[in-house]
Amino acid sequence: MKFETLRDTLLSPVQAVVGVVERRQTMPILANLLLSVSDAGLAVTGTDMEVELVANAAVDVQEKGELTVPARKLLDICRSLPEAAKITVYLDKGKLSIRSGKSRFSLTTLPAADFPSVEDINVQRGFKVSQKLLRELISRTAFSMAQQDVRYYLNGMLLETDEKHLRAVATDGHRLALCDVSASVGESAVQQVILPRKGVLELQRLLGDDDTDAAVELGTNHLRITLPGIRFTSKLIDGRFPEYDRVIPKGGDKIFSANRQMLKETLGRAAILSNEKYRGVRLQLTTNQLKVMAHNPEQEEAEDELEVAYQGPELEIGFNVTYLMDALSALEGEQVRITLTDANSSCLIRSPDSEECRYVVMPMRL
Repeated sequence: MKFETLRDTLLSPVQAVVGVVERRQTMPILANLLLSVSDAGLAVTGTDMEVELVANAAVDVQEKGELTVPARKLLDICRSLPEAAKITVYLDKGKLSIRSGKSRFSLTTLPAADFPSVEDINVQRGFKVSQKLLRELISRTAFSMAQQDVRYYLNGMLLETDEKHLRAVATDGHRLALCDVSASVGESAVQQVILPRKGVLELQRLLGDDDTDAAVELGTNHLRITLPGIRFTSKLIDGRFPEYDRVIPKGGDKIFSANRQMLKETLGRAAILSNEKYRGVRLQLTTNQLKVMAHNPEQEEAEDELEVAYQGPELEIGFNVTYLMDALSALEGEQVRITLTDANSSCLIRSPDSEECRYVVMPMRL
């Protein structure tokens, strides 16, 4: 194996895939990247057995071949070289030699045949969606995913497709985020897959903020998304996601509207003196006024008021302030509409002029 390229051309694919490589591995080869040199150029692959990333680069191929090298060391070498430096990479006596100017590095290798890779994912459905839309969909829901919950199916995001929509749903049992985007998915049958947390976070990092297409393929056990120059493949969580429709409050007679940014700032000020562990605040809703109160074990108290559009009976209810602020941050638009039923029922947060994104937060006893 031998190829020549510029420092930035090699650094770019290595940086793109190295994030998936865990620092502590049970299998030594998983700390490595697979370098494959063919007539098509260089392909760099990283995996943790759950998520696989393959990035491509055009290089001057002199000899084809494939091998694996330590991921972090290769990244650090590429970063340390001067910009626009010319690099020659070749196999020499079982080690990978990297030459650039007067610098020379020799890295240990492991056989490419031992590297676990996902080839065929048995595609059942494929469609295209713009990277910008997919990125927005994920960023508006990802914060509600559970972390290391024993209910393993909550440690990820539900992606649901029907004929005209792509929907993302995430919940940790205390709150729920749901968002829809229009997408020409094709077939009419509804399909649901659960993408694991790490896959969601990697995908969020990779997706661009432009309208170029992301090709999405759903397999029996995998999700694959192909972007310009990089291919993302993730295992799916084998489990049954909760029936989220039953969690979304129906009805609710206490509805108020407020300026989204001002409400977020009011909550943020009160949160300063909330209990650091439970992050609870009390909301007191009266005609055209919302009072936000918080206290902590040191007997410190905060109280703030905000004008809102509300006509109805008085209500006092407690919430985790972080959950409310996360939902307000994810929404767009100047105004927010919040629907409440009583002190023991969840609230529904959404934009007054859009049903695309909806957020549900369970109340707290304070």
